[in-house]
Amino acid sequence: MTMADLPDVSSPNVGLAHPTKEEMKQTWTLNAENWGSALSLEDYLEREEYLTTIPATRDGGVTHWILTDITLPPNARPLLSSCESLRRPAIVCLPLSSSQTSPSSDSQTTTKQTITHGIGSVFCPPSHRGRGYPKYMLHLVGLTLKTHQKNVGECYFSILYSDIGKKFYTGLGWGVFHSSHIFLPPASDTETNGTNGHRESLAREICNSDIPAICSLDCENIKSLVQHKAKETSKPTVSLLPTTQTIQWHHLREAFMTSKLLPSRPTPTIHGAISSGPVGQRVWILFTRAFYGPLDNPKSGNMLYILRLVVEDESPTDETAKKLEAVLQIAKREAKEWGLNGVAAWNVNHNVKELLRKAGVQHEEVDREEDSICQLRWYGEEKSNMESLEWVANEKFGWC
Repeated sequence: MTMADLPDVSSPNVGLAHPTKEEMKQTWTLNAENWGSALSLEDYLEREEYLTTIPATRDGGVTHWILTDITLPPNARPLLSSCESLRRPAIVCLPLSSSQTSPSSDSQTTTKQTITHGIGSVFCPPSHRGRGYPKYMLHLVGLTLKTHQKNVGECYFSILYSDIGKKFYTGLGWGVFHSSHIFLPPASDTETNGTNGHRESLAREICNSDIPAICSLDCENIKSLVQHKAKETSKPTVSLLPTTQTIQWHHLREAFMTSKLLPSRPTPTIHGAISSGPVGQRVWILFTRAFYGPLDNPKSGNMLYILRLVVEDESPTDETAKKLEAVLQIAKREAKEWGLNGVAAWNVNHNVKELLRKAGVQHEEVDREEDSICQLRWYGEEKSNMESLEWVANEKFGWC
């Protein structure tokens, strides 16, 4: 189809549809140059197909969308623009108005287990750009997601992570939230030659068998954090939930990538680190290895991302600082062993930054302005400007 044959975006024939398998493959082939540079085209197509079959995405966990001429038959219609949405479990805590509470009640909020949809892989073929297709597609998708899969759960908000700065998606209704990270270099030779035995005694590795129990505990902790924040601020407060399936989505993606890029090595079995100490006084992290380009090119941006960083007691003690240093040392070691640029943790709070400084951990603080900008669109009846919302545990595990 030539440019002259492309429909005007205002045409009543232009609308949303779900692509066929053939159309999905066509879309993946077109966007492989953007998101598949670490893989051959064959491997990239295999990965995208595989990621539709894992526990987090099967049974409607992922929905693919295209903007097209809805009057034409499938496999014979133009793919004007495309994206996908991943369904994720979430929690929302809403302040109650005075009319909703009784004088004898201590309850100031109501908490709801909900779903959210994370939009990703927004793409428009180069030959179709400049005609407003992605903007109109996202307008329609944004409206649709409010009630999409309502039989599974109520959706109070949708999210996305912009790699084109803050302006485009803000104009479509997704407000900007804090988007920063700390960066730690990989372990040095002196840190991995046996001189760090004391630090290792303070922490152990987290493997697959540990993850369900950790995720279950963390979801309960986040529920408490969300409720506390809503009561403290009197604002609607939200969070995604780091369930086992949500964390597993990252690890299965990681396993596929390592199987293709490093076929002689076993797939990773170390997925985090946890400090010693009783429940309530531990520090732990979950992480994933992310590969975006050739292994031997630092510009690829290959990184060990901390999906979730938890300091159960953030009191600025020497003991807690040493525990934090110990778990991060395992992450740094894994970054070195897998040839990654370093370690990154999203939206680390002030207390944890103070512990990093107390421990003397070398790190850099980065405010992102162009890539992985955390954005949220609110569907609730409450005030909808972003200053009136709180997003708790806005960390890498929610990325899609």
